[in-house]
Amino acid sequence: MGHTQNPAADPAGPGPAPHPSTSPPVCLPDTGTGERWVFGFAGQARAEVHTLGARLHSLLVPDRRGHFADVVLGARDAAQVRGPAAYFGATVGRYANRIAGGRIAVDGAVHQLRTQPGGHTLHGGPDGFDQRLWRCEPFHSADRTGVHLHLHSPDGDQGFPGALNVRVTYTLDRDGDLTLAYHAVSDAPTVVNLTNHAYWNLEGEGRGNVLAHQLQVDASQYTPVDAELIPRGEHRPVGDSPFDLRAPRRLADVLTHPDPQLAVAGGGFDHNWVLDGGRTALPRRAAVLYAPDSGRRLEVHTTEPGIQVYTGNGFSGEVTGKSGRAYGAYAGVALETQHFPDSPNRADFPSVRLRPGAAYRSTTILRFSTD
Repeated sequence: MGHTQNPAADPAGPGPAPHPSTSPPVCLPDTGTGERWVFGFAGQARAEVHTLGARLHSLLVPDRRGHFADVVLGARDAAQVRGPAAYFGATVGRYANRIAGGRIAVDGAVHQLRTQPGGHTLHGGPDGFDQRLWRCEPFHSADRTGVHLHLHSPDGDQGFPGALNVRVTYTLDRDGDLTLAYHAVSDAPTVVNLTNHAYWNLEGEGRGNVLAHQLQVDASQYTPVDAELIPRGEHRPVGDSPFDLRAPRRLADVLTHPDPQLAVAGGGFDHNWVLDGGRTALPRRAAVLYAPDSGRRLEVHTTEPGIQVYTGNGFSGEVTGKSGRAYGAYAGVALETQHFPDSPNRADFPSVRLRPGAAYRSTTILRFSTD
């Protein structure tokens, strides 16, 4: 994708990064990932969103010394966005996470979805929303700037019933908060579950792993998985386990725990936490990620009932990042606000059903600060 971080934005550089422009969002030339929109306010965060996959490609935020760095993992080459980096920063759907066997029943009719190797449907199927070109509309005011992205998903897309019109809005405000708002309507009963799949390294993209990061998740329960990472059905209390993140814990300390659930996921987290309070009308805090060296702190607020935490256990250096450094294991952590995996097949999980005349709405706020 040809993005090279400005040396002045490097935390080790001689001074703070140049301030982002206060002008409306700017569209940069397509380098293989669609239109590239850059927006932000002076002295605050600056975002870059690509229309391929409605993808958050970069986010520059300051550390405790005022030095800016890009904290979002992303591929250097556009070709990798069509391959091993397909989900990096993308809007995933029509159904984020896993659906067992790729089968759903809607109003008694069984629908077979397209599946990936392993026989399940992940993040909407092999040609999900992460590989679509979205239509972009920028907006700008005195206090808010960003982009609306639109996508039409026809009836039968990847096997899902109903034609779906989707809008995702990225908004930066003058406090540096990034809000992701989702809206969808369908002309027939269907299921919808959307999220953003950014990987975070709050020390800066390409700067080693996140094992020194501290993570807190406001959840008393999680959903254990089977050997294929499909929820087994129960809500298990997090107490006396590495999944107890009700107080901040260093990832290096919890991921070395000899818990069979960590082993199933390949040596880390790839699990859904059941957020306390369930789905809410207004965003409330769900998780906090903190990087001690830079002092950067990310609070995740959401209306969603769950959050999937994936600690990059499967990264093997296949993806080369924007920094030119390969991403090894634990190079970033994904905090995916969403409904639970396989909810269409679990009557006791929060419903993901969307009917004509109703609207799917979801909001997640990413709030950055420093200590």
